[in-house]
Amino acid sequence: MSHTIQDQRPARAPKSVAPSRLTRGGLPRWAPAGIAVVSIALGCGIGAAFGLQSKIQWGLISALLFVTITYVASAVVENRRQAKDRVATSVVWVCFVLAVIPLLSLIWTTVSRGMNALDGDFLSHSMNGITSFEKGGGVYHALLGTIEQVALATAIAAPVGLLTAVYLVEYGRGSLAKAVTFFVDVMTGIPSIVAGLFILTTWNLMLGFGPSGFAGSMALSILMMPVVVRSTEEMLKLVPNELREAALALGVPKWRMILKVVLPTAIGGIATGVTLAVARIAGETAPIMLLVFGTQLINGNPFEGAQSSLPLYIWEQYKVGSEASYDRAWAAALVLIAFVMILNLVARGIARWKAPKTGR
Repeated sequence: MSHTIQDQRPARAPKSVAPSRLTRGGLPRWAPAGIAVVSIALGCGIGAAFGLQSKIQWGLISALLFVTITYVASAVVENRRQAKDRVATSVVWVCFVLAVIPLLSLIWTTVSRGMNALDGDFLSHSMNGITSFEKGGGVYHALLGTIEQVALATAIAAPVGLLTAVYLVEYGRGSLAKAVTFFVDVMTGIPSIVAGLFILTTWNLMLGFGPSGFAGSMALSILMMPVVVRSTEEMLKLVPNELREAALALGVPKWRMILKVVLPTAIGGIATGVTLAVARIAGETAPIMLLVFGTQLINGNPFEGAQSSLPLYIWEQYKVGSEASYDRAWAAALVLIAFVMILNLVARGIARWKAPKTGR
């Protein structure tokens, strides 16, 4: 009987469960953009109200407001855990914007100022017969010198750096490998003026050679070698050991395995590292000032006589101080940026072209 009475009792209504903090509503997708607009408006308003003249101060106030408003809005609508996540994301975006704005400002200033003098005549003429205060002249002699000096430096540094990296990865054991690694790390931080002084002391003063583009190339190769070694070493380490073991299991000598298996597999990354190293030395000025001297004439022989280069040309023109020389300096800076950009695009293209093809 008791079981029958219990079965006939009405069931209790379930208690209402409060929504969990982890399942509350979220901010809409347009919220970050909207908060950014509001923060910029408030930052500009606060900067104008307090009489702040620097736009950098306005930007910093806007960035601080963006992070603060993001945290408050997320904490109210969502939860504190999500708010902390959004704050971390906001800080990353703010740092990215702070890094990009100076770069965009530099590019905009260089392009706007450099286009005043950049034309076909500027790229195909030298400064021969043109005084520094006159308009006209060109950058052809400096561009030719930069191309020749960078090419010679690459011809010196690339093979040495490649073979050094192969030794460290494939053969390097013991104290000699540790010593080579240590000196490569030391060379990475050598100032360019030190490399120039070393070549000046040995090549020019001790051996008696005069200024030339080749002397500058030797100094640039010293700066380029550690970059090539480090980038090539990392690329060789990425080659799977299974490929090496398979080649050795077939009875292939180790040197042939390196030549036919390891290097072709890593050639894309190696080419990218060499190209980036070339872009790194293209803007060096101190070794060129010491060893190449500079000239206003076209000298196509890098082994004899003074030459010029784009960084040295920029410094020479900016030192004059006239309006025409300023325009030429900015135009040469634009040519140098375009030269480095082309090298980086070539490096990306080689890396994509030589990247290992993955199939299903």
